[in-house]
Amino acid sequence: MKWDEIIGQDNLKKQLQNSIQEDRISHAQLFIGKSGFGVLPLALAYASEVICKKSEKCLLQTHQLQHPDLHLSFPTINNSVEKKEAISSDYIKRYREFLLEDSYRDINQWYEYLNEDKKQGIISVKEIENIIDRLNLKSFEGGYKVQIIWMVETMRVESANKLLKILEEPPAKTLFILLAEDDKKILPTILSRCQRITVNPIDNKDIEVNLRLKFFIEQEMSETIAKRAEGDWNIACKLIKNSTLQEEFEKYFIRWNRAAVMAPKKPEFLKEIVDWSLEISTWGREKQKNFLQFCAETFRQALLQNYNSPSLVNNPLTYENFKWNSFSSFVHGSNIEDILKEINSAFFHIERNGSAKIIFLDMGIKLTRFLARKNE
Repeated sequence: MKWDEIIGQDNLKKQLQNSIQEDRISHAQLFIGKSGFGVLPLALAYASEVICKKSEKCLLQTHQLQHPDLHLSFPTINNSVEKKEAISSDYIKRYREFLLEDSYRDINQWYEYLNEDKKQGIISVKEIENIIDRLNLKSFEGGYKVQIIWMVETMRVESANKLLKILEEPPAKTLFILLAEDDKKILPTILSRCQRITVNPIDNKDIEVNLRLKFFIEQEMSETIAKRAEGDWNIACKLIKNSTLQEEFEKYFIRWNRAAVMAPKKPEFLKEIVDWSLEISTWGREKQKNFLQFCAETFRQALLQNYNSPSLVNNPLTYENFKWNSFSSFVHGSNIEDILKEINSAFFHIERNGSAKIIFLDMGIKLTRFLARKNE
């Protein structure tokens, strides 16, 4: 990854480049931020310059993720058939392909790429042992060895404790770059050994410009998508690529809400919610998460419509002449917080491989109570 391939983040890029030029490279650094903010692209560009300085041949190797001084570790899924504890080297060829296609993608897209989107990966003890063995060897270039650990929060406690030992006494000229989306899941002892670097959302203008360059879309559309993406390039790309899913998501959202509105008066509509949840449970986890994000955004838009701010509504539902204004009247200050909380809870449990049948059924039924609530 080259610096000029990173979307936005100009101030942080300059900060990282200056730390190299001024030889202020902390041996253990923790980059915190969502994958779509550019955490991994920043780490890769930084690692390339630390290893290579300005050597073109060396940079070519690092940009292809093939340099012997650049080490990559990431969550892997154990082989249940062979009962083998998986390590990164088992998947390294596919991981390189995954990153070279798009390094802004998240952990669930990695599992989906492996056709394992129903499982959860980990960074195992064996992986940390391999890291220690690798880093105790001499560097190929004679300078820094760089170890990137992506999604470090997937380490078990025993893995983290083993990593802690080498963070406390690292080999000379070794740089650890740990990447995480949620620092609350990382052991405090690991956090205390690392210099923290916060990666903030990408500026909307940078997302707009890059959307137009990459997807050749009109300015109005790029502005709308950038606003909805909230600084996350990965989400922006999903919104573009999932435009074909818009009609399907609208169909299922409308079906759910119609049943939820009718259920308090006609209990037979509860069966419709059951059928709805069973159908959605057959989708892949990534699609389920995208649908939940779509639902949350649609409810927010409905609230704006109900509170007489139609100019801020950028995605009203139009499927089969849906009565958007009538629906919006059911979404108000007395129920929006509970609705969004329930959707976020469902997203949380889906992400952690909970039972989709139970999660969507529970959420579907709860909406009947929320929509029946009067505005105070």
